[in-house]
Amino acid sequence: MIIDSHVHIGGNDDEFVMTENAVLEAMDKYGISFSLVSNGEAMEVDGDQNLIPAKDQVSQLSACKRVIDFANAHKDRIGVALWVKPLTEKITDEFIQLIQDHLDVIYAIKLHPYHSKLSPMDEKVRPYLELARKYNLAVVSHTSTKEETLPIHVYEAAQLYPDVNFVMVHLGLGSDNKEALDLLAKADNLYGDTTWVPMETTLEAIKRYGSKKIMFGSDMPIDGIDTYATNLRGERSMYQDYFHKLPKLITQEAYEDLMYNNANRVFKIKK
Repeated sequence: MIIDSHVHIGGNDDEFVMTENAVLEAMDKYGISFSLVSNGEAMEVDGDQNLIPAKDQVSQLSACKRVIDFANAHKDRIGVALWVKPLTEKITDEFIQLIQDHLDVIYAIKLHPYHSKLSPMDEKVRPYLELARKYNLAVVSHTSTKEETLPIHVYEAAQLYPDVNFVMVHLGLGSDNKEALDLLAKADNLYGDTTWVPMETTLEAIKRYGSKKIMFGSDMPIDGIDTYATNLRGERSMYQDYFHKLPKLITQEAYEDLMYNNANRVFKIKK
């Protein structure tokens, strides 16, 4: 079994256009049992850190409804991480009702500090963390090297909300992963994923902390249906190491933790 804890539909620019059919086709092709999906249409700022014009923004409610509809059509295969918009929107009664009506498929709140230009510790983000605590949802947050996105801010949020599980997606994308690896030991409710993380970093995490602190994630289908095999330039994907090399380097129990047990536990997947 494989659970991919980091999958997308949507996207607000020509570079990242990801569809429900692409997700399902990739899952079938590469043997993925379950995917936790968020909707990239909820981006608030673009790749150049400019606010997306209001006419091109997709509302928080609409973006979340789309991914919930996807999950409801494939409950045995798709779960939801609600990509939220703390920079330009607030939590409404309608949004709360949407969550309450679909807790059977919703597993997490998705923060994207780069595409919202806000740290997880920003006051505008705090109501969403409260929402996660109220409805027993995990929080997954993009981490990289820009100030708002640094792993330390996810750790700080985990300290403030010890009863909420937090996942540092990417373990600091574009870095040597050292800061994120060090932080994993400092909070029981803090985890990492493997999205664009070299296998060697994951091996180091398992060596230091055992097999319970990191889970498989990929950003599929950011590089198309074959994200698990190649990038858009046709170069071999690092995920091939996770599928073919890693099982020979760690115990079966550790591999099962990485590929599905940890996601089941952290997100409380109802399967």
